[in-house]
This record gives sequence, C-alpha cells and structure tokens, in this order.
Amino acid sequence: MSFNLPDHSPLRRKDFLFGVATASFQVEGATEEDGRGESIWDRFCATPGKVLNGDNGMPACDHYHRWPADLDLIKELGFDAYRFSIAWPRIEPEPGVWNPAGFDFYDRLVDGMLERGLQPYATLYHWDLPQYLGERGGWVNRDTAYRFADYADKVTERLGDRVLGYATLNEPWCSAFLSYRLGIHAPGLKDDRLGFQAAHHLLLGHGLALPAMRRNAPKAQHGIVLNFTPAYPATDSADDRLAADYSDEENSHFYLQPLLTGEYPEAVRQRHPELMPTVYPGDMDILKRDIDFLGVNFYTRAVVKAGEGQDYEAVPQQAEETHIGWEIYPEALTELITGFKDRYANLPPIYITENGAADNTEVEQGEVNDSLRVAYYDRHLQAVQHAIEQGVDVRGYFAWSLMDNFEWAEGYSQRFGIVHVDYETQQRTPKASARAFSDWLSDRSGM
Repeated sequence: MSFNLPDHSPLRRKDFLFGVATASFQVEGATEEDGRGESIWDRFCATPGKVLNGDNGMPACDHYHRWPADLDLIKELGFDAYRFSIAWPRIEPEPGVWNPAGFDFYDRLVDGMLERGLQPYATLYHWDLPQYLGERGGWVNRDTAYRFADYADKVTERLGDRVLGYATLNEPWCSAFLSYRLGIHAPGLKDDRLGFQAAHHLLLGHGLALPAMRRNAPKAQHGIVLNFTPAYPATDSADDRLAADYSDEENSHFYLQPLLTGEYPEAVRQRHPELMPTVYPGDMDILKRDIDFLGVNFYTRAVVKAGEGQDYEAVPQQAEETHIGWEIYPEALTELITGFKDRYANLPPIYITENGAADNTEVEQGEVNDSLRVAYYDRHLQAVQHAIEQGVDVRGYFAWSLMDNFEWAEGYSQRFGIVHVDYETQQRTPKASARAFSDWLSDRSGM
C-alpha cells in the first residue's frame, strides 16, 4: 500500500522534506520527573470536567523514557525529519531557574536524531505554559511575551545549529482563542477581549524571541506555525459569503497578516474595535520581523452562514468525516495556500507542519488497518502537489502524528497516530498508514 502520486510529482524530489510531528505534553509523560515544573495543562487536567474522562498527561506515550526506540522507528519508516516540541516547564520550572536536567533531555533527543540521520525541527511553545506564568495572567499579561523571549534565548543557545529549524509558536490561534476566548483549552477562560489580547502577546513574544534565536543558531531556519481552518459560505448568498470572508479575517489573517505586513486586518478593526488588543508603539515592527518559513497546520475546513446576533455560524455538513467529526475536504488545503500566495507578496516558504486524521481503528491480529487515514493522507498529499504546481513554494510535509497520544480536551479518546500506542503496555504498532508512508518514501529514495 502506498500513495497515488505520479512519478513526476514534486513531492518525489529528494530535497522535499518528509517528517512526523509530536508535542511535548501529548507524548512525553514524566510530568513530575527530573525537576519539571507544573504547566497550565497539568492544572487544567486536574480540574474536574475540563478534559474528557478526566484524562491527563500521564503517562501519555512515555516518550521521555522511550525516545531512543521512537527515533529508531521514525528512521525505520524512512522519514527525513522529526518535528518535536520543548516543554517550557522542564527548562524553567520556577521563574529564572534553569533546569539542567531539562536541557540534558533535549540535548540527548537532538543528538539521537543526528546520530540516526534525522533532521531535528523544534517548536519552542506548544501550549504547555509554566503554571506560575498562568497565575500571573498567562498570555493576557504582556510580561509573558518577554519571559518567552528569555526562554527561547536559553534553549537556542543550548541547542544551537544542531536543530535545523525552530518554530517559535505552534498554533497561537489555539493558545489565544481556544484558551482565553472560548474556554476549551487551558486555562479555560471565556472572554472575547482576553482572547484577542492574548493573541497579540503571543505574536509579540514570537517577534521578541527572533533576534536571540538568530544569534544563537545562525544557520538554522526560524519561523512560526499557524493553524488554518478556511471558511466556505453555506450558500451563494451575499450575506453568507461575507460571513465566510470575515471568519477568515478573524481566524486566519488576524494571525498571519501582522507577521507579514505589520498590521491587523482592517475588517476586524472595523467590525469589532472594542476587541482590538492594546498595542504599544513599536510592537508591530517587532511582530513583522522576517521569518524563514511559515508552518501551516491544516485538518479541515469550516462551512459558515451569516449568524443571527453573531458574525458567522458553523453549518454542519453531510459529508465524509474523520472520527473526531471533522469534514474531509483536501481541496481547501490547495486553495488556502494558493490564496496566501496571491494575497501576500512576501509570503515565505511553506512547510505543512501538521496534517492528519483521527481514525480510531484498533489493533486486530497484530495489525491496524486505518484505511480512512491512508486515504486522507493520499488526498492531502495530492492537494500539496496541486499547490506546488500552481507556484506555491512548499518545501516539506510533516504527518500528524507519529503516534497516538493525549489529544488535549479530548483526552485519549481520539487517535491521530500512524503508530498505535497501547497506553497500558506502551506497545507501539505501526499502522497501515505508517506502512504507506514507508513504501512511498522507499520508492521515492529508489528513484
């Protein structure tokens, strides 16, 4: 089983990067070992009713102890790279206290990749903010942006150019809007104004961190990872088209546009001036510092209509879905990034840093036939190919995820991995999707 990409596909180029991705809180476990501090997600999980089934980050995939075998598996499957994230509470468990054991763990992990010929791509922030910063207001507190810059300086000083690519943030939409506006993720606040202010401080932290990162790792690529769920109108009515356009301005371009132009979208400012964040003089120049790449995380699209008393309203579709209930619509990925190319003259090179499907197929007779996921990857790789053929500079693709893991507010109920994890025994079982990637990568390398 492999993917249906033609021999001339640009994804067959040897310089097109294929990797897998994980996130620290979702896979590491060991939340109280070797001096790690508490994160806002530890506290959130411990709060009744916040996470499905009361699940938490222990033991997750025990990647903290099993990383050598996990890296062996990535190598055996034929991937080029591993995108991982660094747990801020392991590095700085108390304010201004830098934990040697935390640095040592990521030293070993990065060296382990290099020894196996895997290219390390690190994300500095994948949502696990130290709890002591959460108690000071988290990302609503402007000071957190400066504390992030200090943390990014320390990490990149230690890991340096051994890491080929650094992303400052993963999905600030989630760590701002889901966390402070909608209350779904830690810390679980529900206030529109706080969500927009947190978004600004996250992007400010990104910009503040970049100069030290470039100084510490001058040969590495430095960028950011944003998530996008492009909106489509439920009907061809003018009102629904306007609703979809505004959804994209608020949820996509509010995060991308300031990075590339130094300005938040005017559509959001005009419609909701009361929600616009407090911006200090000079902030926007910091936000728009040059980046070497844009990481694009894509899973599905949204279909919206003009809502009564709200800017837009989601419309459920009678369509093929993944097991988490997200519509499968790969055309949206092509249209999303070709649209970015048309809108932004200074769009940097793109990596698809997450793409994948929840397919909860279990092990039967030692195998996992996750056919839904295989078809999902096949169609989305074709979508990437179509975008490249239309002139978009896409340089790599990271499958989400290497293995089943803690899926945030969904706990352990959803499986996104190409490798099955038995959470009781920690046994790893590569799925049909892992074999499809392995066959494809083996075939590519033989050309």
